[in-house]
Amino acid sequence: MSKNQMGPILSVVMLGLGLPALAIASSTSSYQGTGSLTQGGATTLVSNLFECANGNSRPSPIGEITDQEGKVWTVPAANLFQSGTKANDLYEECYQITPSGLAQVDEASVPVVEVDPDGEVVTGYIFADNYFELYVNGKLIGVDSVPFTPFNSSIVKFKVNKPYTLAVKVIDWEENLGLGSERNRGTKYHPGDGGFIASFSDGTVTNDDWQAQTFYTSPVYDLSCLSEEAGARLSKSCQTRGQDDQSEVYGVHWPVPADWLNEDFDDSAWPQATLYSEDDIGVDNKRSYMNFIDQFSGAGAQFIWSSNVVLDNEVLLRYQVK
Repeated sequence: MSKNQMGPILSVVMLGLGLPALAIASSTSSYQGTGSLTQGGATTLVSNLFECANGNSRPSPIGEITDQEGKVWTVPAANLFQSGTKANDLYEECYQITPSGLAQVDEASVPVVEVDPDGEVVTGYIFADNYFELYVNGKLIGVDSVPFTPFNSSIVKFKVNKPYTLAVKVIDWEENLGLGSERNRGTKYHPGDGGFIASFSDGTVTNDDWQAQTFYTSPVYDLSCLSEEAGARLSKSCQTRGQDDQSEVYGVHWPVPADWLNEDFDDSAWPQATLYSEDDIGVDNKRSYMNFIDQFSGAGAQFIWSSNVVLDNEVLLRYQVK
């Protein structure tokens, strides 16, 4: 998505808050991390990327926000939802794809994306809260067909030789752009949570052998809660309860390396993924997950994310299949 050149304007007045740039710089001067800071809400560029046929979906907007140095960031994250090939749905109620289990899925009709012409065909089963983009050796296999809600699950196939590298962009969408929040639990500004789980027919599953790096964290009410340790961008000490006052909400952004999805990208400094239980993610009422639980936790897969499944909204995952 092209960048809106609003830097000169936003360097004078912060979006949605009317705070002078000098006041913003003063309030963030104690931050010692490597990220770029934004404060307040973003400018909406697209109000909704996806309209559910039955109306049962939250808006999935895209916007831009400028940091105190004048750099423009896409929120919740740059993505290929509008241009990328959609992954096939296992379960997607907007299109009335609601099988009760894998036996009702026509797996033979799922297209095979060729990475290696002489490779093995691998089938993958994916559930993401909220959105994913899957790459194998740098080649796009598919993007989630629903950016936000209702919750869906996906099936993909690709042809590849071992060893190969899985790279996944996951996004916890936000209704309130730049504020990392949504209307939930009695408040208009409540942080959402993420979660990603997948299993593959060659025995590969998500677990803490994967690596997970954070690239966007919000909402942050007190910058002193942030820290960085051994390559990990930590927000575990930050509060995660909803608030109605958004006048001093920060977002922290890191640039995504252009080659992060490639097989030879050096991810040795990235932290290991953090594991979360099905109860942590809250899937017992989601048929898109429960109808295929044998393909997820039943296959040995575990939910993964960065160290903060609530505040970290853009996370990149990588794993080498040997």
